Amino acid sequence: MSKIASHVLLGCVLLLIGLGIVMLISTGMWSADQSGDIFFSLRRQLVWLALSVVACAIVSRVPVDWLLRLAPLIYGLGCLLLVLCFVPAVGVTINGSSRWIGLKAAGLAAVQVQPSEFAKLAVVIGLAGWYVRAGHRSRELFHGLIIPIALVMLPVALVGLEVDLGAAALIGLSAFALMFVAGANLPALGVTVLMGLGAIYAAVKFIPNRAKRFTEFLELMRDPMAHLGDSGMQQVRAMMAFANGSTSGVGLGAGKQKVLGLPYAHTDFIFPMVGEELGLVATLSVVVCYALILIFGMFIALHAATRFGRLVGVGCVVLLALQATLNIAVTTVCLPNKGLPLPFVSYGGSNLLFCLVCIGLLLNLHRDAVYPEATRARGLPRRRVTPRV
Repeated sequence: MSKIASHVLLGCVLLLIGLGIVMLISTGMWSADQSGDIFFSLRRQLVWLALSVVACAIVSRVPVDWLLRLAPLIYGLGCLLLVLCFVPAVGVTINGSSRWIGLKAAGLAAVQVQPSEFAKLAVVIGLAGWYVRAGHRSRELFHGLIIPIALVMLPVALVGLEVDLGAAALIGLSAFALMFVAGANLPALGVTVLMGLGAIYAAVKFIPNRAKRFTEFLELMRDPMAHLGDSGMQQVRAMMAFANGSTSGVGLGAGKQKVLGLPYAHTDFIFPMVGEELGLVATLSVVVCYALILIFGMFIALHAATRFGRLVGVGCVVLLALQATLNIAVTTVCLPNKGLPLPFVSYGGSNLLFCLVCIGLLLNLHRDAVYPEATRARGLPRRRVTPRV
């Protein structure tokens, strides 16, 4: 296994994080808090970045076998945190979506986190742990498909009830990739995909807010300058930002769309700001970074020393790659508007923490496969869980 895989992976992540900090400074004046503090978002992001780096370092050193033993607990904790979103004293509802839980220390502003970010990883770890324990039975219909689908549907349903269809779809798609790698029954897995597409169609059709976004997207395709709602205008202004930026950009800090009112220019729609201020070269460089993360991350995952490591690694890479793909597709008007941050670049502490924990896991798998002697030197012999027969 190539020893440079983790170096390339980490280098791309650092470049994306650096770009995110620079763009957050550029858009800071339009992301100020109620007091007008233009550095509010930057300071909070730096605090989350410090916490995320520490979490990444810890996860990169934790023996993978510990995660396997704790997989049921991690999965249960992920579901519990999702339930807390609906508890009145803890859950926080913003713009009709109950995606956050909030904590407030004495004299300090509320700290809000998104449990769905932790739930993504909890589902991957829980599902991987189930397949390892199922052993050869993972190719059977009941143990290899029905029970895993039940494990996935619980958090997906909870996230869907939060009215966060993007995160729900992300969890479902990553679970499908993990099931495929685990060797689940392919015909039954195909039927499951059709059922999932049907569920997405029903959600778009019968949830008024989502149906409105889909209708606006179709109108946008016909007449981009027509009078649309907020979600439609976001994508119109995103197209204008890319057009203004052309190949070389208008210059860092000189973007017009953030001034003219592009909503969430520092979060979900930061990619068009990169295109406007830094140009096509910068946006293509971002895409290349994500492509390298996908390639080298998948290389690390598929060469992991244990089956559990391979499954967790694939799940982490798919989660990161899918989220980046969906964000770029939305901001380039290839998909209807959906609020998903751009990994490592967008403002948002919960997502940054989740993304760096995924990178920590991949670094852990890489070291365990390339430098197994380092694991033994720490007195942590690698153990394989014997599948139940």
